[in-house]
Amino acid sequence: MPSLGTRDFLAETKQLLDLMIHSVYTNKEIFLRELLSNASDAIDKIRLQALTNPDILGDNFEFAIYIRTDKQRNTVSISDNGIGMTYEEAIDNLGTIAKSGTKDFLEKLKNQEKTKECNDLIGQFGVGFYSSFMVADHIDVVTHVVGEERGVRWRSSGEGKYSIEYVEKSERGTTVTLTLKEEYRQQAKPEEDFLNPYTLQNLVKRYSDYIRYPIKMDFIKEENPKNKDGTIIENGQTETIIDTRIVNSMKPIWERRSKEIKKEEYFQFYKHVFHDWNEPLDVIHFKAEGKIEYIAFLFIPTYAPMDFYSPTYQKGIKLYSRNVFVLDNCQSLLPQHLKFVTGVVESPDFSLNISREILQHDTQLKLIGKHLEKKTIEALKKMLQKERTQYERFWDAFGKALKGGIYMEYKNKESLQDLMLFSSSQMKEGLTTLKEYLERAPENQKEIYYATGRDRDSIEHSPQFEVFKYKNIEVLYFFDKIDEFMIRNLDEYGGRKLRSIRRGDLTLHDSTKGEVKESDQKPGDDTNGGFDDVIKAIKLQLGSKVDEVRLSKRLKTSAVCLVSDETGTSINMEMLLRGTSQRAPRAKRILEINPDHRILPILKGIYQRSKNGDLKLYSELLLSQALLIEGTELENPIEFANQLSELMVKITN
Repeated sequence: MPSLGTRDFLAETKQLLDLMIHSVYTNKEIFLRELLSNASDAIDKIRLQALTNPDILGDNFEFAIYIRTDKQRNTVSISDNGIGMTYEEAIDNLGTIAKSGTKDFLEKLKNQEKTKECNDLIGQFGVGFYSSFMVADHIDVVTHVVGEERGVRWRSSGEGKYSIEYVEKSERGTTVTLTLKEEYRQQAKPEEDFLNPYTLQNLVKRYSDYIRYPIKMDFIKEENPKNKDGTIIENGQTETIIDTRIVNSMKPIWERRSKEIKKEEYFQFYKHVFHDWNEPLDVIHFKAEGKIEYIAFLFIPTYAPMDFYSPTYQKGIKLYSRNVFVLDNCQSLLPQHLKFVTGVVESPDFSLNISREILQHDTQLKLIGKHLEKKTIEALKKMLQKERTQYERFWDAFGKALKGGIYMEYKNKESLQDLMLFSSSQMKEGLTTLKEYLERAPENQKEIYYATGRDRDSIEHSPQFEVFKYKNIEVLYFFDKIDEFMIRNLDEYGGRKLRSIRRGDLTLHDSTKGEVKESDQKPGDDTNGGFDDVIKAIKLQLGSKVDEVRLSKRLKTSAVCLVSDETGTSINMEMLLRGTSQRAPRAKRILEINPDHRILPILKGIYQRSKNGDLKLYSELLLSQALLIEGTELENPIEFANQLSELMVKITN
């Protein structure tokens, strides 16, 4: 017979106990999840044995887990009618980590790395059991196995030693009793009042709601006595009623086949768990089998939360393992541009006993994440093709997030570009995809044109838009600030370059498929209409305020406009960066003058009469006009006002 009394934990177990208490677990209440998970595992084992030996269950075949509190003794206990432990098993499972590779596991745990060995420690009162010492002065475990004459009591305060002895116990199963530390007795913080049944009920709902066995608790309430007819007896003494409740739902909805789940059931689960009173736009529900097994139960919301585009937004996927909650708001499962997706992923390969930081870098999690990303993109493309109105609602809420995905990484362009929607000059209502744009474009149009602006009206009244309206060439409208950044990576589609109407020089085709007219490409009666000298003189007068002055191919009615160079920072990008107090590279400013506008011959005449004379005044006024049209603040508005006054005097005289 093995000796009784006090024993020392093995050195590795002492190290693990210290790590579990001080390093791995950040939330003290996690102990309840661990003990309930172990209780569930113990019932799983007895059920497995009962398949070949039904008599092992005897009369005790209604499986359940009980949580009880005792405020007088300051204790919380978790009981199960599972397989129990023998004397030797209690030593192996509670006093020792009897697993190969323990040293390697400890080293990698210290280095905050997740390994496959961690999964082997789940259950059988593995490493998760030691989390109870975070809240307990000491722990008592009383357990009994069918066929053993007596039970076993194991006790420890977690300070390097434990005691073990035989006790009288006839019922199968295990009871773990925690005597709480002083700070957790009558705790002022409701969430840490572990003697309060309602606190424990909330923790069960959060962490263990989907354990497959009923978790029961007693709730004590005082009621007035009643007559036989149900009326309350006046002045009668209140009587104590014990109300035993099942506090978990047991059957996870995600384990059912999608064909068996009604739309209303999806909505009720989504509303209850994710606190959104609007029906989700779409549900992605599937089971993956093979190298990695998991169930995905994901939702695409209809509306973006108020803080969705703020840096503090923390939503993510909830992780479960064997119906036990592992991690909330897992940020690394899906890329940032898909952070609107919420839901549950359940896998037996997730470890219960490793911290959030380690799990976030798990290799298996990354593989699952790639698959979920693919499934989400497929679901969005299907919605776009078959439920266009529904997709446009999604786009209105989360389109900027997808655009951000293209901006953040070029590799996302391939998967996301067909999901992009834009307003268009050819559509007063609704949105268009890039593919639809190309289907409408003439074959001889080699580029996809776009314009950035505050809204449709500001773009359509801009000077740069005039020639596109005249030639009936479709232009996509970019209203979001992120568009200017996104276009760095979304630089071409379908073999055609995306081109800003506010950048570079233009060579445009008509909207018909006919040949390009020479007159549309070169204004004036020769290369620069005989205005070369005055153009050079205007550039000389403006100096470094502009990088180039030239005749425009895009203006039809306006006198001037500003455009930026084909490459480098655009004027709009410069303004956006400055608006966020960032250092902005200066955009190259090109002043374009309408060769068909009456102002140009006047400028030429002024130049020919006096060479410089009033040309400086007119040149600076034209530049100020172009800057104001572009929405750029003037460096010296007082000087601009004085110049206008001076011009008015000259005209009057």
